[in-house]
Amino acid sequence: MTDRGVVVVTGGGSGIGLAIAQALLGDGWKLVVADVSAGALEAARASLGGADPAKVRLVQMDVADEASVLMGLEACRDDFAEVRGLVNSAGIGRDVGFYDTSAELFRKILDINLVGTFVVAREVARRMKALGGGAIVNIASVSGLRGNIGRSAYGASKGGVVTLTQVMAAELAPDNIRVNAIAPGPVETPLVKAMHDDTVRAAWLRHVPQRRYAAPEEIAGAAKFLLDSRAASFVTGQILAVDGGFSTAGLLPKYP
Repeated sequence: MTDRGVVVVTGGGSGIGLAIAQALLGDGWKLVVADVSAGALEAARASLGGADPAKVRLVQMDVADEASVLMGLEACRDDFAEVRGLVNSAGIGRDVGFYDTSAELFRKILDINLVGTFVVAREVARRMKALGGGAIVNIASVSGLRGNIGRSAYGASKGGVVTLTQVMAAELAPDNIRVNAIAPGPVETPLVKAMHDDTVRAAWLRHVPQRRYAAPEEIAGAAKFLLDSRAASFVTGQILAVDGGFSTAGLLPKYP
């Protein structure tokens, strides 16, 4: 199998990030799997082939803390220096009405989801530029494309990721760095299970044409494609909705 180089996956200890890390490991990438939770990283070790140190480096990193990001990337500088890919999957979400959203919560979600994405991307892109290029995939959300209720902070943060992705794609193209984003719809992850009660879940199922939630592995397939320098060599600045048709649906058949 061809060695594709190193890909950094933030939020890689669980959910979409872990599914992407698993898929990329099987596709010939070496991994730097970063997560704020040491427990999540340890739990993910087995599903990442026991975290073979020649192929996988597990790094505790808080993307909202610039010093933590720099320290985490520096720890991988020697053995995992050939960084060609980045997946920004670290994030949090809350289902809180507009009037009930505090400024503190709004700032916290922006710091992790948007500022964290920016800081990690900036530092990894600097390394990619020195190597002659690479590919970045940011995990946005359909809530960054549509006005979903209860998502004032989360939606604003993911809408920012969408615009950031487009700006990065334009600015980094001369450095041979492609930048795209995936906007998932509802996905069966620990984050979504914490946010979606039975009422919210029923509402999503009424409005997703495929009438189901995605598995994390279905998002991983899109990430593999966007990172692939052969398959997606002329794809940059795009927001790929992986949402079962939610973002394009109009009037739907009656829900069974």
